[in-house]
This record gives sequence, structure tokens and C-alpha cells, in this order.
Amino acid sequence: MERFKDKTVIVTGAGSGIGTATAQRFAQEGATVALFGHSDSVEQALTKMPGDKAFTVKVDVRAPDNVKAAIDMVAERTGRIDVLVNNAGVAVTGPPDELTDEDWDKVLRTNVDGVFHCSRAAIPHLEKTGGCIVNTSSVSGMGGDWGMLAYNTSKGAVTNFTRALALDLGKRGIRVNAVAPSLTDTKMAQGILEDEEKLAKFKERMPLDPPAQPSDVAAVITFLASDDARMVSGVILPVDGGVTAANGQPPLG
Repeated sequence: MERFKDKTVIVTGAGSGIGTATAQRFAQEGATVALFGHSDSVEQALTKMPGDKAFTVKVDVRAPDNVKAAIDMVAERTGRIDVLVNNAGVAVTGPPDELTDEDWDKVLRTNVDGVFHCSRAAIPHLEKTGGCIVNTSSVSGMGGDWGMLAYNTSKGAVTNFTRALALDLGKRGIRVNAVAPSLTDTKMAQGILEDEEKLAKFKERMPLDPPAQPSDVAAVITFLASDDARMVSGVILPVDGGVTAANGQPPLG
């Protein structure tokens, strides 16, 4: 398929995991892809891209002036922006009273402020193309977890940010949606994946066998960004192996 031929896509947090897989999928489908990241990993991710139309942009999504300059540069270089994928994110875990101000700021500034900065800067470009935004939220933005206060707060914000922005931008021709993954095979989840006891708890709780692969999430992101979803906006689509299908009570069988 070449659903994104002649289109330009920006993916933040493209240096690993879901971000890299998403950039790969868009490139496979014909897009010119700008891989946004602030570490050297984004350069390594570029080597995994099919074709020759992908390029990297070093940018910290927490810095609004740098974000605007980077997004304007992409528009000038490629002539358009059709899709923004706000995927950059971090997590800090632990008891609430052990979270430092630095921990809280790191998570909220990246996961919430970064989504706002990138979306705001991209709006005028997306309005010209009838483009769309896809945010990476989480099942942790749809309900609470133990020991993940900052992350839950940030992803809850992304969830409702997505809905509110979809309302504000719909009449301007811009769709806004989000994916909500559960356990996915990424660096962020290694502490769970490498612990047999923790992984067993996920296997008991999740109807489909965890973990998801980054490519599983990327496939849903590209669907939401495609014309196949042209009447879909304001949706938070779980990519969670069915974990949110339950009402929270334990399995008894």
C-alpha cells in the first residue's frame, strides 16, 4: 500500500520503540518522514527506514521555540505537513511521596507540554493539507495504575487533550485521535518484560497474549492517519490486547 505517497509525516520520539516502528510504517507506505528526537538514537533509527525520503531532526519537544522552528523547517523542506504523530514520552515510577519536583516536571513537560507545543506549531500547516494528528496516549490515561502517578496524570491529560483538540479543529479540516497501548515490547517496558512474575500477571489479565509489538501499535496509528479513517476524530483507540474490555474484577476460571 502507498496510502501516504507524496505526503509528509512528522513522528516525535522516533528514536526507538513505537516511534521507530511508526516512522518505518509510514515510510513503507510512501511518506516522506521526519524523525524527531533529541538523542543520537534517532540517527540510528534512520538507518532502519526503507527508501531514501526519511530524515532526522534534532529537537527537544519541551522547548516551544525549537519545536516551532523544526516544524516550520520540515514544511519548508518538503512543501507540506500532512500528519503529526505525537509519540515522545517518558515515565517515572514510584510512590507519590518519593516523586521529586524534577521527576514530575520531566514527565509532564515531555508527555503533555511536548504534545501541546508540537500540535500548536503544526496546526497552520495541517490546515492547508487537511491533515491530522495522532497522539500516543496509554491505557494508563484511561484509568489509574499503582505507583505511576506522574505517568497516569500525563497520559490522562493527553487523552482529554485529544478529545478537546478534535472539537476545536474539526471545522478547520483537521482530525485528532490517539492510540492507547498497554504492555508493548519497548525499552520503557523492559522492567516488566524481564520479570517473569510481573509478566505472568499481565498474561493473566490480558485476553490476547502480551506483549504487543511496536509494529502492532504503528499499524493502528497509520490507520487513524489514513483516509480510511476520514470520519474518525476524537477517538482514543486502545491497542491493548483486550485489557480494557474487563470491568476490573479478577478472572475466576
